Amino acid sequence: MAENKTPKPVKEEAVATPAVDADAVATTPADTTAAPTPAVRRKKVKRTVASAQIHVLATFNNTIVTITDEKGNSLTSASAGGSGFRGSKKGTAYAAQVAAEKAITDAKNIYGVSKVDVLVKGVGLGREAAIRSLVNQKVQVESVKDVTGVPHGGVRPRKAKRN
Repeated sequence: MAENKTPKPVKEEAVATPAVDADAVATTPADTTAAPTPAVRRKKVKRTVASAQIHVLATFNNTIVTITDEKGNSLTSASAGGSGFRGSKKGTAYAAQVAAEKAITDAKNIYGVSKVDVLVKGVGLGREAAIRSLVNQKVQVESVKDVTGVPHGGVRPRKAKRN
């Protein structure tokens, strides 16, 4: 029952090479101007963002703080997990406070952020703690808005039980 599978021989095809004229090769001058030039490095322009948005996502397990410009392009972000908290400690108010402080100090130092609009999403313990730490960091808070999703209508209910 064991079949002996041997590889089939591969057909070798002749590859046509273009004919090269020996006189044409000898008469062409060597190109000495093709020396590679080093790429010019431009200095990175430091971007300043005076007004920014701070998005706080506060879940039961973690708090994520993202700072964006007015268009929504991300500048910096920090989370309770990235700030050194692990396990159930990530969902605490203190972890949210540390994450918010880390994000806003980076934004102030790198981008010069001075005015912020705060958008809070979620139901975790870090909601108020993150906002409180932003006020303590001497950043002018223009507005605080809750953007937590609220279901309207919901899913279809289960069918009624039969007796």
